[in-house]
Amino acid sequence: MSHRVADELGYKDMDNISAASSRHNSENLPYVHKVGVPPKQNLLKEIAGTVKETFFADDPLRQFKDQPRSRKLVLVFQALFPIFEWGRNYSLSKFKGDLIAGLTIASLCIPQDIGYAKLANLDPQYGLYSSFVPPLIYAFMGSSRDIAIGPVAVVSLLLGTLLQNEIDPSENPVDYLRLAFTATFFAGITQFTLGFFRLGFLIDFLSHAAIVGFMAGAAITIALQQLKGLLGIKKFTKKTDIVSVMRSAWSAAHHGWNWETILIGMSFLAFLLVAKYIGKKKKKLFWVPAIAPLISVVLSTFFVYITRADKHGVQIVKHIRRGINPSSLNEIFFSGEYLAKGFRIGVLAGMIALTEAVAIGRTFASMKDYQLDGNKEMVALGTMNVVSSMTSCYVATGSFSRSAVNYMAGCNTAASNIVMSSVVLLTLELITPLFKYTPNAILASIIISAVISLVDIEAMTLIWKIDKFDFVACMGAFFGVVFSSVEIGLLIAVSISFAKILLQVTRPRTAVLGKIPRTTVYRNILQYPAATKVPGILIVRVDSAIYFSNSNYVKERILRWLADEEEQLKESFRPGVQYLIVEMSPVTDIDTSGIHAMEELFRSLEKRDVKLVLANPGPVVVDKLHASKFHEMIGEDRIFLTVEDAIVTCAPKMDLEP
Repeated sequence: MSHRVADELGYKDMDNISAASSRHNSENLPYVHKVGVPPKQNLLKEIAGTVKETFFADDPLRQFKDQPRSRKLVLVFQALFPIFEWGRNYSLSKFKGDLIAGLTIASLCIPQDIGYAKLANLDPQYGLYSSFVPPLIYAFMGSSRDIAIGPVAVVSLLLGTLLQNEIDPSENPVDYLRLAFTATFFAGITQFTLGFFRLGFLIDFLSHAAIVGFMAGAAITIALQQLKGLLGIKKFTKKTDIVSVMRSAWSAAHHGWNWETILIGMSFLAFLLVAKYIGKKKKKLFWVPAIAPLISVVLSTFFVYITRADKHGVQIVKHIRRGINPSSLNEIFFSGEYLAKGFRIGVLAGMIALTEAVAIGRTFASMKDYQLDGNKEMVALGTMNVVSSMTSCYVATGSFSRSAVNYMAGCNTAASNIVMSSVVLLTLELITPLFKYTPNAILASIIISAVISLVDIEAMTLIWKIDKFDFVACMGAFFGVVFSSVEIGLLIAVSISFAKILLQVTRPRTAVLGKIPRTTVYRNILQYPAATKVPGILIVRVDSAIYFSNSNYVKERILRWLADEEEQLKESFRPGVQYLIVEMSPVTDIDTSGIHAMEELFRSLEKRDVKLVLANPGPVVVDKLHASKFHEMIGEDRIFLTVEDAIVTCAPKMDLEP
């Protein structure tokens, strides 16, 4: 086809450079550059390059180059235990900041841990255990300077819900606890595996919008679950959906509510919300909302003790086991029917915990301008939870509220976690008996005040403004959690996130381009109404790689653009399209199906007497066009470096054609 056109136009040499040179000499037109063909790569090098970009994009071995063996061993040790890297430059001034931050987050975590353990249907001491061992391990292995480690509300609720579906904690508390440790073990294994094999990119498949919706839904669910403690209800539904919870709460209104409990809970909830408001308005008073939960526990416990309100229906914590974490290695199910159930629950809980921790770590790392290795964080969190499962802890991760307080309190390193852990140790050894008269209502108030910030209205509004599909994902996750269950909400969040990816991959955007006046730039005519089409030439840009999943759609969409253009030209009695230029700069890759689609497009255009032209294909695309011999089918003179080069070349040919 290309040779016939050349004969008609009187060209003797089809080489693009020669043709361009002759035009330059005879018609004084700009020089047209030929598209370069990348050199052939060795197959092994190509595979190695792909693997490196996929799994080692951050080049983690860069620091080991040109280092003696002894230094390499030191670097390996520091990579595994970052504390030995930042510990070399540790000073008294840094310790002062870490000490204040550690004491501050300890005052916040102790009452929260007791409440979060109840969310997971565990005894209060297990919440404290999970703020003793995990922070110590993370301080040695974690790379974030700001994350505060411990139990969190969302993971506690998720774990409690999933475990409760398998074993009733009231009927079989021993096996329930063992399953909790098993799930924690597999949560750690999941996190460690993702980090060790550098598969951290998998958690990015859960979109930000889906996470916002899921967290907000979980916050509402958690808050509703606290109605039991806040209203003093003894018999309460084990379901988490809003309909069941509200029905259960309302049905107990005439005989199950306790006014003393309501008075205590509502009073301290108001106090906690006011403290949080003060801290939000005046950043220097960050310590007010941080210490408010502990003050609430102390005051409410003292009030219940002196009035003996527990004798009047006010439910209290009662006994908290004294002492540090006992070993639980023999409690983990390594065989039997609960092994698979523990694995499934652990994977889900581990992924959610990982997503939250990495997001928090990256947020504060960007605020302090330092790099956070996501895969290294996963290894640290995984190791932490594996060890924790053997020391009577349940899944721990980074807490946003505590990390924010840690940051504002002036923490400098992960040593603040060591300080917090030390305070929890003293609490376990000395203070736990004092929590005997702590009312459940105050724990409910603390949890409600903690999770209310997870409902991020501003983020939801921004998502609505930016991307309506993202908003659908956000609301799908939110309503899934609120009206069904945490696992259904999570399933909806993941499903919608994958649906968006599939939609974008299978239905990529295409656009018709026009020339911006007084420039050689060609842009989308919908974005730039002043851009003008070139007579007889249709320019279409494909904004995606062309794969088996979208190749047929891309071909059909281009033909539809052509049909629409021909129809408009026919109605206005103007000449039809003679050249169709495909702008390929956004096309980063093309596979076999994509090549076949381009061949079919070429044949379809040939039947319509329209010539196919390609502009600015990338090196990967050019390499595959040559490997498939497509460049011979279309002709080397139909592949150009820019759209302008294609126009300069095609426009004179149109003038010469009869």
